[in-house]
Amino acid sequence: MEAAQALADLTEISSQIEAAVLADTDGAVVASTFAGDEKGAAFAATAAELVRAAEDSGELSSKELVQVLAASPQGCVFVVRDERHLVAAVTGAQPTVGLVFYDLKTCLRLLEREETEKKPTPVRRKRVKKEADGGS
Repeated sequence: MEAAQALADLTEISSQIEAAVLADTDGAVVASTFAGDEKGAAFAATAAELVRAAEDSGELSSKELVQVLAASPQGCVFVVRDERHLVAAVTGAQPTVGLVFYDLKTCLRLLEREETEKKPTPVRRKRVKKEADGGS
C-alpha cells in the first residue's frame, strides 16, 4: 500500500474526515487528498508546526507528543504522528474524536507495515566448504 492508497482508504472508512494529508514529520507532503498541491502543502506545514508548538510549550519532552486536536465550532483539525510520518485531517464540527484518532493511527500503522515489508532483506550466502585434496 502506498501513501496515496493509505489516505484513500482512510477517507473511505472514516466518513467524518473531509480532507487529509500524509507528510514527513517536518511537514513535507507524501500524499494528500486536498484539491491542489499548494493547499495540501500548506496544511501539512501547519500541522507540523502545530506539533512543534505543542512540544515547545515546555510541558512535554521531545518526541513524546503523538496526537493533537484543535477544535472550533466549524470543525476540527487532528494530527497524529509516529517516528517518521504525520497524518493530519480536517473534520466537520463535533466528530467522534476517539474514532477519528483511531482511524488516523491505523493509517500510519498500515503505512509503516507496508514500508517494513518492502525493505529488502539481506541475502545470505551459503558457506561453501572447501574440500581438502585427497592427494590422488
